[in-house]
Amino acid sequence: MNDLNAEFARTLSLLRQEKGVSQRAAAAELGISQALMSHYENGIREPGLSFVVKACDYYGVSADYLLGRTLTRDGTTIGAEELYDVSEEKNNSMRGSVLALLSKKLLVNSVGMLFDLLGKTGNREAIRAASNYLSSAVYSVYRQLYHANPANNPDFFSVSQRHAQTGLAQADMELSRVELEDALAQHAKEKGKMPEMDHAALARDYPVLYQSMLQLIHNSGERMNKLFGGREQK
Repeated sequence: MNDLNAEFARTLSLLRQEKGVSQRAAAAELGISQALMSHYENGIREPGLSFVVKACDYYGVSADYLLGRTLTRDGTTIGAEELYDVSEEKNNSMRGSVLALLSKKLLVNSVGMLFDLLGKTGNREAIRAASNYLSSAVYSVYRQLYHANPANNPDFFSVSQRHAQTGLAQADMELSRVELEDALAQHAKEKGKMPEMDHAALARDYPVLYQSMLQLIHNSGERMNKLFGGREQK
């Protein structure tokens, strides 16, 4: 199953669940059999254009959204003031599975753009440090999820739970952050060539991925500002 069909299948299934209808009911509304609907939702078969159009109308979304090409349901390009916020406060009625899919798209798109930009520097140390930093973050979240189930093997990780609780992952992230900062500073000093990162260039080079990066920056900034009671007055 190719990536496009996989995204379509997942989104089609999640939209139906979000709408709160059964597979049989949705299939009837869309004029197909439940068996065929199941094949579409599981990525076994690819639908024709007529079905895509009907599904878009039925769920009230754009074809780009249904195909996983944009995070906005109407398929429009959004500005910073209109960013889709996946925070708990603004989406407390959203089903968890849909929120997980949107959050995954946001992060996968942003990380993809980030490493493409790092790749343009050609700096191996910077790329390695960035990878280590993000890997430690993923490691920490996965470890928390894993240990939340007491039935899982407590000795699965090479770092013991006692040692992990001392903050080893956080220390590794901080070390990687410093290494990234040093590598980029050294690269800028020696090479002087950094990727073009103004708004126009990023919108041109990453027409889809940049939307996700903007959203990630917006959402993270809002969350951080709340820690200090809002943005400082200039």
